[in-house]
Amino acid sequence: MNIIKRNNVIIKGKGNKTIMFAHGFGCDQNMWRYIYPDFEQDYKIILFDHVGAGHSDLSAYCFTKYDSLEGYASDIIEIATELNITNGIFIGHSVSAMIGLIVADLAPNVFETLIMIGPSPYYINEDNYIGGFSRSEIEELLESMNNNHLGWSMTMAPIIMGNPDKKKLSVELASSFCKTDPEIAKHFAKTTFLTDKREMLKHTKASVLILQCSNDIIAPVEVGYYMHQQIPNSILRIMKATGHCPNLSAPQETIEMIRTFLNI
Repeated sequence: MNIIKRNNVIIKGKGNKTIMFAHGFGCDQNMWRYIYPDFEQDYKIILFDHVGAGHSDLSAYCFTKYDSLEGYASDIIEIATELNITNGIFIGHSVSAMIGLIVADLAPNVFETLIMIGPSPYYINEDNYIGGFSRSEIEELLESMNNNHLGWSMTMAPIIMGNPDKKKLSVELASSFCKTDPEIAKHFAKTTFLTDKREMLKHTKASVLILQCSNDIIAPVEVGYYMHQQIPNSILRIMKATGHCPNLSAPQETIEMIRTFLNI
C-alpha cells in the first residue's frame, strides 16, 4: 500500500528538522493552515489526514484496526519510517495528542518533542479524576451521534469551537464533521471518548508542551493540570484562547507559544 497516498501526506518547508502536524476528531490537515506556514522557513513540515478523514484513502479504513488509538499511531510510525523521520517534533490536536504519546512510546526515536493542543487522556470523570464528562453524558453523546450524525454535527460544532463571535469557524467545523463518513465518524468518536490512557503519562520520556485553553468544554483546565503533574518532562501553558480549536480561533497565540517552547 502506498502510505503517502493512504494518509494524503503533504510535505512542505525547508529545514532539516521535521515537524509533523496531526489533526483531531472530525477534522483534516486543513485545520493547520493558519499555523504551519509560520514554521516553513525553519522546519520540514509534514501534514496528513488520518485514515477516514479528509482526502485519505477511505478504502484503507479497518474497523478492527482503528478500534484503538494504537491503529492510528501505527500509521504515523509507518509515515515516519517512509520519510526517515527521527528526533522530530509532533504537534497533535485533541485526540491526536494522545496518539502522538502512543507513537513516542512505541517508537521513541521518531519524535523527541510532543506539543499537545487541548489533549485529554480520558474524558470521563472517575473517582477524583476530572475528565469533563460523566459516563452517562458520553453515552448520550455517542447515542445522539449514532441516531442523527448530521444533527449532532450542527449542534456540537459551535459548542466545541467555543467562540460564538467567530461563527464562520463553527460553520467550517460543522462542515468538516458532516463530510466525514457517518459510520467512520461514529467509530472514531467511540474510540476517542472511551479510551483511557492515563497510565501512559508517567512513562513518557519525550519533552512535552501542553497547550490548554482557558475555557474548553472538551478538555477542561483540570485535565491540563493533571497531565502536567503526571508527565515527568512537561510544561503546561494556559492560553488566553477559549474553545477547543485554538489552531483556528487563536492561531497567533498558538504559534507564539510553540515558538517560545522551541526557542525559535
